[in-house]
Amino acid sequence: MNADEIKKRLVAILGPERVNTDDATLEKYSKDMTEAPEARPGFVVFPQTTEEVAAIVKLANEAKLPLTPRVAGTNLGGLTIPSPGGCVIDLTQMNRVLEVNPSERYAIIEPGVTFEGIKKHLDENRYDLVIGYPLSPPWTSVVANCLLDGLGNLSFRYGTMAEWINGIEAVLPTGEVIRAGSCALSPLWFNRAPMPDLVGLFVSWQGTTGIVTKMAVQLWPRRAERLRTFIMFYTWKEAFEMLARFARYNIYDDIGGLSWVTSKLLFKIEKPGPKDPNEPIFFLYLDISAEDKEELHLKIKMMNRELERGRDQGMQIESPMDVRTLTSINPDFEKFAEFPTYLDFLIETKGQGLTWVGTYGPVNRLAEGAEKCEKIMWAHGFPPTLVIRPMKGGHYAVLRCITIFDRSDPEDRKRAAAVNAALCDQVLELGYIPYKAPAWAVRKFLPRLDQGYLHTLQRIKDLLDPNGIMNPGKWLLGTEELKQALKTRE
Repeated sequence: MNADEIKKRLVAILGPERVNTDDATLEKYSKDMTEAPEARPGFVVFPQTTEEVAAIVKLANEAKLPLTPRVAGTNLGGLTIPSPGGCVIDLTQMNRVLEVNPSERYAIIEPGVTFEGIKKHLDENRYDLVIGYPLSPPWTSVVANCLLDGLGNLSFRYGTMAEWINGIEAVLPTGEVIRAGSCALSPLWFNRAPMPDLVGLFVSWQGTTGIVTKMAVQLWPRRAERLRTFIMFYTWKEAFEMLARFARYNIYDDIGGLSWVTSKLLFKIEKPGPKDPNEPIFFLYLDISAEDKEELHLKIKMMNRELERGRDQGMQIESPMDVRTLTSINPDFEKFAEFPTYLDFLIETKGQGLTWVGTYGPVNRLAEGAEKCEKIMWAHGFPPTLVIRPMKGGHYAVLRCITIFDRSDPEDRKRAAAVNAALCDQVLELGYIPYKAPAWAVRKFLPRLDQGYLHTLQRIKDLLDPNGIMNPGKWLLGTEELKQALKTRE
């Protein structure tokens, strides 16, 4: 089927105004903020219903047309860069909050619902409920972040956002529609259990197994009192020792930290470094919420008691400063006061290049990992912008290395790719696993991955997507490269 016939069929499904093939649109959808190479699609379409998505997928199967689902395009793994000549399915017009169930505390949403959008809906309708927010821009997709195992400011309590999914409706790569979770049987989308859990077929598969068109995501009660405070540390060892201690207490909504580079970027210093020996190396932040001031006071007392213990053991620990105090000193700290937030100092840079190696892994290797990653980033000419977080009560942790570069400079793009490759090698050696992993990172997984696991991934992909149309090449699924790797290891 040629391009003209495909376009004619797409227009029959969506109408001419929701099928785009003009040069400006195709150029816009050919790239992201990372160092990943561009690839120009042949079509960009804007469905508004599950039925329209299913019709597009059925046409794509017939035409062997590669499909790439996308919402904001802010992913930092190159996961929304399309196949050349393929079709980008932009889901931003599927942006309805379909239901909020206040008693079971979940919302059913479409993939175009953003973090900004769901907050507005909950606030305007006076639901006494909240969702967790990532540090990505407010216009990013809730559904996409959940499906990619992303994290938010409640992940210390509740784990990755994938664990917040109660159920989904999805269009399979054949155009069939499936529901998974309690919604497969019950009119209520209250949980994934006790059904056989097919939701996992869409989590961290990077859009290679289908397109989720509805999701039930968990919400939590809005608490009356909240404190967000920052504490400065001067060595990685002391910072992560205290982080591990705090993670033992069930009193925090969120625990995390930022390397010293972040504060410099916040103050509009484009290329920070080297660090002054007298400056703190790490800023630990703690989020505490409570039903009333008495509960909040007790939690603050427990936090301060742990800090005093650290000082008694010789640690150099500054007094905590709440974000409102910091904002009064410098208004730029307002970006950390409320979520969702827009961290313009990371995104609005020269060349607007942003990439990362974001990983999940062991808490007890954070100090070693941070020190080694810091050296790698300096060696490649990049200030070490590190983000650290314990997850799910401290069962595991996030170690994320962020690189800002100039996308318009080919040499800078090469340096960004080189530092990512070196960082990925290092974190894998320490037992950390990159999440939202791009294809280049998956290549580094291959010698380490369990062979049975690899075979099973490919079998599932072949079963669900017999024509290989769904986001081809992600996780290397269906590629000759992966097939050859499997043969080599047999």
